[in-house]
Amino acid sequence: MKRLLLALSLLTSAQAAVKLPAIIGDHMLLQRDAPVRIFGMADPGESVTVSYRGQTATTTANALGRWEAWLAPLTPAAPADMTINNLRLTDVLVGDVWVGSGQSNMQWTVQRTNNAPAEIAAANFPQIRLFSVPRKPSATPVEDVDAKWVVCTPETVTEFSAVLFYFGRQLHKDLKVPMGLIHSSWGGTPIAAWISGPSLHANPVLAPFNTWWATQITNHPANMVRYEQNLKKWEAATTKGPKPGLPMGPGNPHEPTTLYNGMIAPIAKYSIKGALWYQGETEAGRSQGHIYGEALETLVTDWRRAFGQGNFPFFYVQLANFGNAAKNGHWMRVQEGQVKAANLKKTGVAIINDIGEATDIHPRNKQDVALRLSLLARHIAYGQTGFVYSSPLYRQATVENSAMRVWFDHAGTGLKTRDNGPVKGFTIAGTDGKFVPATATIKGDTVLVSSPDVANPTAVRYAWDYNPDANLVNSANLPASLFRSDDRDEVVFK
Repeated sequence: MKRLLLALSLLTSAQAAVKLPAIIGDHMLLQRDAPVRIFGMADPGESVTVSYRGQTATTTANALGRWEAWLAPLTPAAPADMTINNLRLTDVLVGDVWVGSGQSNMQWTVQRTNNAPAEIAAANFPQIRLFSVPRKPSATPVEDVDAKWVVCTPETVTEFSAVLFYFGRQLHKDLKVPMGLIHSSWGGTPIAAWISGPSLHANPVLAPFNTWWATQITNHPANMVRYEQNLKKWEAATTKGPKPGLPMGPGNPHEPTTLYNGMIAPIAKYSIKGALWYQGETEAGRSQGHIYGEALETLVTDWRRAFGQGNFPFFYVQLANFGNAAKNGHWMRVQEGQVKAANLKKTGVAIINDIGEATDIHPRNKQDVALRLSLLARHIAYGQTGFVYSSPLYRQATVENSAMRVWFDHAGTGLKTRDNGPVKGFTIAGTDGKFVPATATIKGDTVLVSSPDVANPTAVRYAWDYNPDANLVNSANLPASLFRSDDRDEVVFK
């Protein structure tokens, strides 16, 4: 009897050594129709058995104690429990998993959007699961985070990413499929922080990001002295203004690669359907828009490598119209780069230059942002057809006598204006490179652009402004993206 008790004790002790990362837990949602990886830690050499909905997968922890087991593709069904040795995970669902990342407009919460009280009150969706990655940078890739899956309720959705929630809700309603939403974003952060070290350093075009950070480190000691002086003045002041902010230095979330390490690496083993990205305001403000398209393409390729699931769908939100952007042209260059990156396979860009707020960098209308992302997803990720899923995107421009004809993709059944008035937002230039307002006439899925001041046009632009007065849309009322047919970096943008 003693030997039996000892054996049972040893077995229980061994099984208790199995440890799971936060993303493998109660209420989680597993990706459907694809192999599912379940992973964790255990004693080296320990046998680990995973059982779920009639499937059993057994594996052995390696010399470092890491293990992973694979379940064959699953289909949505009622929630069920999963066992991993002696551990039991409850209420596990199967559906589609989407990751949402970026800076403040992705971080923007449901409670700060239009119609928030009603949206929150109606957010009882037992088949939508939420996972929020804590905002924490790291100098090296980490394997786990302090978080948990929760069921979507009015209480849990309030502080969740509005764009990601509204996107997941829309797809849940359209597809009748459970949704798992993983939110990993941080307001104000640059794209370089979200790219892995090997990918960032391997691309020489992105060297300015590292150079910019090196300057912050060099200036950090002097900036700290100035900060401490300003802080003392602030503390002594009888009428206090904003508290001085700490200068950038080691451990700051703006440091290249640190958010990839701390907020993407720990979820990269999890099977997903696709990802959303809403970011770029920081690069516009730092005059780094000219390399943003290259950076975004690098990020997509980097994440696809990390997740190891091929070219999974990846959709971006183009920056909205914003009248207070830095007047250096880089706001538009970031927008241009976001369209450029949509040339990658299974990617798309949601254009929102009609629903921004001229005096607020954080538009409250996140519902339409999510709707436009969901249209891209329905076609590109899910293969649905029979509807216009994208905004009009510039294809090419050709000279016709003293005018230029602009050709668009995704015109639907024909281009039109949002207000049924004359086309607004086009400018044209001749050999001198000076752009002037132009007259534009819609011809099906093309626009003929001209000006009496330009006899021999060489370039045309549309909506090339921070807060453009532009009204071109397709038959689905989706707004056309800005574009320029030229690449004259020496031109002063205005």
